[in-house]
Amino acid sequence: MIRRVAVLPQPPLLIPELAAGAADECAELREACLAATRRLTSVSPEWIVVGAALGAPEVPEHASGSFRGFGVDLGVSLSRVTAPETELPLPALVAGWLREQGGASSVRVRLVDPATPSDQCERFAQELGEPAAVLVLGDGSSRHGPRSPGGEDERAEGFDAGIRDALAKADSGALSALDPALAAELGAGGRAPWQVLAGLAADGDWTAEVLYSAAPFGVGYHVAVWEHA
Repeated sequence: MIRRVAVLPQPPLLIPELAAGAADECAELREACLAATRRLTSVSPEWIVVGAALGAPEVPEHASGSFRGFGVDLGVSLSRVTAPETELPLPALVAGWLREQGGASSVRVRLVDPATPSDQCERFAQELGEPAAVLVLGDGSSRHGPRSPGGEDERAEGFDAGIRDALAKADSGALSALDPALAAELGAGGRAPWQVLAGLAADGDWTAEVLYSAAPFGVGYHVAVWEHA
């Protein structure tokens, strides 16, 4: 049975070595993410990680990789087992770093394509089984404010407010109802993983806590923990 789910963003800025001059600005977000992952490890040292990447490539178990492509040759691994380095997509790299920080022994990364339709996201959830600890990675809209990466869109604030409220209430129905077209227009890469979460949490009672919700760099970042009641 799924006992606990942590919902996190996946910006490379989470990692101090990659944040450079923005490390202090990311401190609150980073601490919220690390607190959430420690809570995952407290129920299981083995996590299932759900993220989104173009083409939904298969990520080998025990794989190792590096943030070299993001400017710093910082190595990470998906388990404590030593494995040759391979090229890993961003969600897998972030999952590897979080695994080490959170004290987990291994993470299995399962990716969906960002354009996956809502109903397929929920079917994908059924294929994951019922792991005790699940980490869901995804960012909100990238269009908050004039300096945002995607350019300002006045709909971004309302969109991410809705995500925050859904996460705070463990409202799987609200996540399931997200419009893929709107999410794509707003650059919200977390839409598909959140809808996988909706499928995972469709049955049963859940309690929820939001540890962080803001858009410090023009992108919506949400950190939440759901627990099976």
